[in-house]
Amino acid sequence: MVFIHGMLNVLVPPLSLAILMLILPPFLLFKILRFIVRLIFRENVAGKVVLITGASSGIGEHLAYEYAKRGAHLALVARRENRIKEVANNAKLLGSPDVITIPADVSRPQDCRRFVESTIDHFGRLDHLVNNAGINAVSMFEDTTDITNFAPVMDINFWGSAYSTYFSIPHLRQSKGKIVAVASYTGWMPVTRMSIYNASKAALISLYETLRTELGRDVGITIVTPVLIESEMSQGKILSKDGKMVFDQQIRDMEVGVVPIKSVTEAAKAIVNSVCRGDSYLTEPAWFTTMFYWQIFFPEVLGYLNRRSLTSESAEEDPASSKNVLDIKLLKKYINPKSVRSPNIKPN
Repeated sequence: MVFIHGMLNVLVPPLSLAILMLILPPFLLFKILRFIVRLIFRENVAGKVVLITGASSGIGEHLAYEYAKRGAHLALVARRENRIKEVANNAKLLGSPDVITIPADVSRPQDCRRFVESTIDHFGRLDHLVNNAGINAVSMFEDTTDITNFAPVMDINFWGSAYSTYFSIPHLRQSKGKIVAVASYTGWMPVTRMSIYNASKAALISLYETLRTELGRDVGITIVTPVLIESEMSQGKILSKDGKMVFDQQIRDMEVGVVPIKSVTEAAKAIVNSVCRGDSYLTEPAWFTTMFYWQIFFPEVLGYLNRRSLTSESAEEDPASSKNVLDIKLLKKYINPKSVRSPNIKPN
């Protein structure tokens, strides 16, 4: 057995590389042609039923508006009842024929069953499930005094999506529908001070890559990995190491650095376009996709840069750190949307 594995270690890597180099050009051509075909024959969601979790703000809110502009029926889910009612009213004005709101907590399986059943009871079908609900936690892993304070991150980000998907699959099979999994680029490129958040998004990506194989062509799955999008998270809303939801724009600045934050309106449009094309993956903004290849081929380099620019130690020791660069007001003005620069936060 030792000899066999030794031979495989010698033969398989160069053979795999040779095969990859052989099939890569025609595969890329196939991908380009497939993209063009899907662009021409993309799905029309007018009259279809879309269920969106985490719809009270940020990406979820603006996905509701983008679907509404295209004539979709909406079921909006979030914990903040007043906020989703406001979003529902705006969605109707933008063109949605019918919108229902369902206050719920996705970390509770009974709530997930209820909002899926309520959607079916009201509309009679489900075409798109958008799993968007999520929270962020920012802290050095060893700095927390109670590791269980971070449990809600996994409960909401991972299990919330898993529960919603589990109860929705029978209905999505019937409609040949789609699942939109809003994950994060941190699921494949770990960022310091966000270990549990990164893990929750990596688990989410793995779940839906597996489900894509299990469900086959019955249900389409688009895995979205946003980078920095205008939202309450990018305004500084985080779960602190003490287990409390707080707004901390100083920590936000340290995490964001000089990477520009994209308008949520533009991001929502790009996401819905991608879903309607039937894309398997979308990184938004698209230019950040190049970092995926850096992570594959040069993980040590990115690891060093992450630690150098994003940890509190480097921010304090290095006067040219990302936070200090971001403190230049002119730079903030041009790379970040106004809502992110403002300390004003929407009320609950």
